[in-house]
Amino acid sequence: MTFEQSNSNRTTSTPPSMLEFPWHETPLGARDTWPATLAVAVEMIMASKFPQCLVWGDELITIHNEAFKPLLGEKPNAQGRPFSDVWSESWEAIAPIAARAFAGEATFIEDFQLQVVRRGYPELAYFTFCYSPVRDEHGRVLGILDTVVETTEKVVIESQLLHEQQRQRTLNETLEKRVAQRTRERDSIWQHSRDLLATLDDSGRLSSASPSWQRILDQQGESLLGRSFLELMHPNDIEAAREQLALLTNDSVQIESRCAHADGSWRWIAWYLTVDGETTYAYGRDIDEEKQRAATLAQVEEQLRQAQKMDAVGQLTGGIAHDFNNLLAGIIGNLELLGSRISQGNIGGLERYTGAALGAANRAANLTHRLLAFSRRQTLAPKPINVNHLVQDLEELLQRTVGPHIQVEFDPATSPWTVLVDPNQLENAVLNLCINARDAMPEAGTLGITTRNVTLTLEQAQMHDVPPGEYLSLQVSDTGSGMAQPIITRAFDPFFTTKPTGKGTGLGLSMIYGFARQSGGMAYIESCVDDGTTVYILLPRDHQLAQAPDAAPQPGESLKTLPAPHKNILLVDDETTLRELIGEVLEELGYAVLHAENGPRALDILQSSATVDLLVSDVGLPGGMNGRQVADAAREIRPGLKVLFITGYAESSVMHADDLDADMQVLTKPFEIDTLASRVTQLLG
Repeated sequence: MTFEQSNSNRTTSTPPSMLEFPWHETPLGARDTWPATLAVAVEMIMASKFPQCLVWGDELITIHNEAFKPLLGEKPNAQGRPFSDVWSESWEAIAPIAARAFAGEATFIEDFQLQVVRRGYPELAYFTFCYSPVRDEHGRVLGILDTVVETTEKVVIESQLLHEQQRQRTLNETLEKRVAQRTRERDSIWQHSRDLLATLDDSGRLSSASPSWQRILDQQGESLLGRSFLELMHPNDIEAAREQLALLTNDSVQIESRCAHADGSWRWIAWYLTVDGETTYAYGRDIDEEKQRAATLAQVEEQLRQAQKMDAVGQLTGGIAHDFNNLLAGIIGNLELLGSRISQGNIGGLERYTGAALGAANRAANLTHRLLAFSRRQTLAPKPINVNHLVQDLEELLQRTVGPHIQVEFDPATSPWTVLVDPNQLENAVLNLCINARDAMPEAGTLGITTRNVTLTLEQAQMHDVPPGEYLSLQVSDTGSGMAQPIITRAFDPFFTTKPTGKGTGLGLSMIYGFARQSGGMAYIESCVDDGTTVYILLPRDHQLAQAPDAAPQPGESLKTLPAPHKNILLVDDETTLRELIGEVLEELGYAVLHAENGPRALDILQSSATVDLLVSDVGLPGGMNGRQVADAAREIRPGLKVLFITGYAESSVMHADDLDADMQVLTKPFEIDTLASRVTQLLG
């Protein structure tokens, strides 16, 4: 009888974590193929509130219930792993007992001492457990039922009490002296403990509180008496704490919650509660500094990641500074020639100078937009991406970054598969790989970028720790010095670098590896000393259709020559020259333009009787209000007012598309007159 047959008429108590576990990847196979003996045993332990575990088959596969989890501490997930692997540090002591159980002998042992590693360090622990053979219908032992409770605290307390009793018997002749000594010690612990100590009555109210409440939370013990234990916690923590307290019968519970300080702040406390009759004993350890250190560490890690990105931006900026100055020289020179010809009255062929200056300005704008895209901190949502297009857009920028002594060659796949990734993270990964390749070729060399569609078999997928299927392979190779195998092994480790001090953070390849894994793929390296290096990024194919690009403007009459209906536009920008220029363009398009140099002035106009059909505002404004705040206030005054933001920053570094209300758009500087006219026309209909 299979698992499904044995359970067809029985309501299961199996938790979702058990149902969702990939048992088909273990020696036990899929759950619907399990024998009835195993299925019934699993149902039994899963229904139990007592810590229980099955050890099954020759492979000693572990299946445990939820109550067993606290015994594991911070060990990796034990479900489906060999029991000898889970408790490898203690297996020498456990193995003989398990062997007797598999031989058919049930064993019950109290306070059995084991050295275990559950929190990253060895510790002595004590367990009371019973190993019972699990037999099939033929009497064969197929597994072991391990029913266990940890008694470490009990054993330690008993040992301490025994030692104390022996010491007291030695020092004191009478019971009165022994009681007095223990009372003094208890009072000393109560008075000087650095932890919060309290007792609760059967209704959950404090009946006593140690002086440490004054030291830690600035709460007088007398003022706490009679108050509900839950009442002292942060409102957001009460429900979880109530659920844990409901489990407090003959067992102990642990709770982490924020508790109120007298100054109105909140402190993180780790509670350990036990019950004895109608009295509950609460022990609270102040972990607020630990929580703050963890938050600080996360912040530092984020700063390091940003530092790595900005290091890449610095490399990119240094590579294009010369070209940017050339572009500026082209703009300034053509404008000077244009001014000279006009002053001489020679107006023939002026289009040549304006066209050259405009072309150079557009190329300069493209460079600044690319720099902003690389340096922004936001993590955007993944999008369907054609990697060929992304690399082609980067190609000119990469050549400038690596320098003229390195030849960049791009070998794109024919009809590459679409992948679902964050385009900015992928751009940053390509840039970092190219910078690493450049550093490996200080004299000269060839940097190759290749894309290929690949299909991984099961064996190939297991080699790369990814599911089998279709992937887009992005490869960045160099003809540099290469890497030895020990370096390849550690290359993806955080903070590992072979560069001199100050030349690298050691996070570049680590971030690339993390990006690939988070995208459902993998990154790996192939290299030989003196024979170059290739870094592969495997990204799973996205079978959804890629997002269609924005439609290109149709050829025809320029928008700036089309007549515009009479509409009133409020233009807000603190740069007078730019505001007057945009205003002149809008007026030539047939719009009436009202000017404001800051947010307060714009609100004065909006609160007047003036007609305003569209608000065009810079995002960065002086006067205490930015463009978004002006727009929000404007729509409070005039609901439904249409808004066009203009900004010199990368669009998504200012606001996400999800942050924009209906009838709001963003236009990044610099922009062409036709683009401005198109956006205004779209908004005004």
